[in-house]
Amino acid sequence: MVKRYQIVDGKVVETEEGQQGQIIVYINPDETEKKHLLEDYKLDEHTLNSTLDPDEISRLEFEPDHVAMIFKRPKNYSSKDHFLFKVASMGVFLFKDRLIVLLTDDIQLFTGKLFLRVTSLLDVTMRLIGRTIYHFMEHLKAINMITDSLEQKINTAMENKYLLNLFTLTKSLVYYLAAINSNSILIEKIKNSAAKLAMTPENLELLDDVTIESKQCARQAEIYSSILASMMDARASIVNNNINVLMKTLNIIMIGLMVPTLVFAVFSINVEIPLDERSPFYFWLVTGLAMISTLAFLFLWKRKSDRHVHSRS
Repeated sequence: MVKRYQIVDGKVVETEEGQQGQIIVYINPDETEKKHLLEDYKLDEHTLNSTLDPDEISRLEFEPDHVAMIFKRPKNYSSKDHFLFKVASMGVFLFKDRLIVLLTDDIQLFTGKLFLRVTSLLDVTMRLIGRTIYHFMEHLKAINMITDSLEQKINTAMENKYLLNLFTLTKSLVYYLAAINSNSILIEKIKNSAAKLAMTPENLELLDDVTIESKQCARQAEIYSSILASMMDARASIVNNNINVLMKTLNIIMIGLMVPTLVFAVFSINVEIPLDERSPFYFWLVTGLAMISTLAFLFLWKRKSDRHVHSRS
């Protein structure tokens, strides 16, 4: 799938069907489109394939007639991912009069206030990197909100489902942190190659803003990852404690049922007993003894529990 855009009055707008654009976006290109990119635009085959590889690291390469950049971006989240936030790669190939962007899925690229005053193709490239950083920050906020919701559920949970969801979020943060740090290295390389890229003072100013945002994003990811990792043991202990409380309650119920059962069983054995079974009060006497034994058990258990609480305090 191919989309074409052009810069009009400082904005990136999509061209009408049949018109050529300065910016060409390829979304999950097929073999025919890849062949076109390799033969007509002379893209490096390895770089092209790396652009579509989610495990590829960010990098900057200078080719004879263009500049190739690969950086990481957060993949769109869906309910099928089960709390796993994934990372994808994105490729930008900057020519003198054309910008080629390669993506694995269709996303909105040129939206938001970041693309209100675009001046050049290089400017678009810098803003794409900045948009990726903002996208990461939005996902980090979403992860933080999901974490707060899961924490409340874990406090009363008896199973490990929510705890496993937190493990998945921790894994996502590790991937995000690696991707953000990889992008930070790319931004540093771009800054060191400012003269080679013929960057204007405005480009350098924008790049400084992107650098600051990238560092803040990385710091935020580190904080969230550290908090989750340090509190996983405590949350696991909460689940175990809830299970222990449930088992204790079940044991009390089982023992409470066994005491009157024992009384009825004693009076049901086929041996001589000192009571007359034909007496009209025999049933009520046995039932009363069963109730008294149950109340005695509950009284002793309550007294023991109170003593345990006072000894701990």
